[in-house]
Amino acid sequence: MTDRSGAVLVLTNRYDVTSDVVLRKLAARRVPVVRLDPGADLYAGASLSAGYSRVGRRGTLRTASREVDLTEVRSVWVRRPSPYEGPAELDGQERRFAAAQSFWGTGGILGSLPGAHYVNHPWVNRAAEHKPAQLAAALRCGFQVPDTLITSDPDEAREFVAGQPGGAVYKPLWNTPYRVDGRPHSVWVREVRAEEVTAGVDRCPHLFQAKVGKAFDVRLTAVGDRMFGTRLDSPDLDWRRRQHLMRCTPIDVPELVARSVTRYLAELRLIYGAFDFAVTEGGAWCFLECNPNGQWAWQPAETTDAIAEALTDQLQKGPTP
Repeated sequence: MTDRSGAVLVLTNRYDVTSDVVLRKLAARRVPVVRLDPGADLYAGASLSAGYSRVGRRGTLRTASREVDLTEVRSVWVRRPSPYEGPAELDGQERRFAAAQSFWGTGGILGSLPGAHYVNHPWVNRAAEHKPAQLAAALRCGFQVPDTLITSDPDEAREFVAGQPGGAVYKPLWNTPYRVDGRPHSVWVREVRAEEVTAGVDRCPHLFQAKVGKAFDVRLTAVGDRMFGTRLDSPDLDWRRRQHLMRCTPIDVPELVARSVTRYLAELRLIYGAFDFAVTEGGAWCFLECNPNGQWAWQPAETTDAIAEALTDQLQKGPTP
């Protein structure tokens, strides 16, 4: 059937169970929803078309169960869609060509739906994922930020690390897939000493940062003007490493931090953001990063439900008149 009631378009992969929490809430509110994984579904029966002319724009998305007028989509939730890799039956340059055309064509259509409310816009997400941009924005917005150096100069890296009285850490600029002996391997945040900095630093940029003498970590999840804080007590420097050993409890967000979060979201044009802070014994919240599309359903049940409600509200309301 053709849906002209203003559907919510959810872009995510078939294995994303987190999105189901919000989809159930939208269904309970009788909000029409279309779920699409553009990097996979458009090679498996779904289709997408868009037309541009002097008389206006038109577009249609067809899935196995729905036909949607793209000009009437009220909101787009960019959750976790698969990457555009091209049809599996192709290989070599043909698959690379198809993947690139999908990225620029399909991605371009879905990123320019007229009047739709994006949470978050995919191009905004990509811009906000750059850690140098995050750090610069955090400073402008009034966050306390640990001294940081991004460099491919080994000597400068050694000098920086040696100059940190409380120690220094290394963290990757992007969570690039990595394998050791053929097995997936995660590159965690870890402490680093000056003598450990090798000439290999000149192969690519590396991020070094002053180690924060923290009492605990905080994940602050922001949805519009609503903020949800979770205190993280972990035995590890990087709490993501062994989450089964981590204790999570709700925590209030200080007013000064909340104001900086609001400024940050506005500056980077984000509706949603997952902020990570290290909190010192003295109570200072030190900004570490903001993932514009970070996971949130692992937090305490009451926090997870509140975040899901806030996301549902955003998607249901659609664009601001």
